[in-house]
Amino acid sequence: MQIEPGKPYEPKESIARHLGIKLVEVKEGYIKATMPVNDHTARPCTPVDILNGGASLACAEIVSGYGSIVLCKEDEEPVGIQVSANHVGMTPVGEGRYVEARATIVHRGRTQHVWNVDIVTPEGKLISTARITNLIIKKRS
Repeated sequence: MQIEPGKPYEPKESIARHLGIKLVEVKEGYIKATMPVNDHTARPCTPVDILNGGASLACAEIVSGYGSIVLCKEDEEPVGIQVSANHVGMTPVGEGRYVEARATIVHRGRTQHVWNVDIVTPEGKLISTARITNLIIKKRS
């Protein structure tokens, strides 16, 4: 997967695209992405005024998955097998508002990758922190 400097990578049609997730930095063992805080990522109850915790979890799993793709061999692919998170802050829905997902690999084994993903506001306020485990399997034909 190649990302041009200064040009965000938009995932193909998937939940990632529906949520508006864009990968903005990809290094071996580190991924940074953005996700808008809008009607698509807001909580489902009234008033729809803050980021939904489920959207944060989806973002964390998606970003860690892309991080593992970078680390996999050509005949391998990651599948998420465990997600655990704590939601510690809130951020309001609003025009132009977004959060950043910063994923760092904690363990890179032959068959498992463990990632820590912090979801933060652009100002650095922690919204959620997640731990994700990806199982590395052979690609299916």
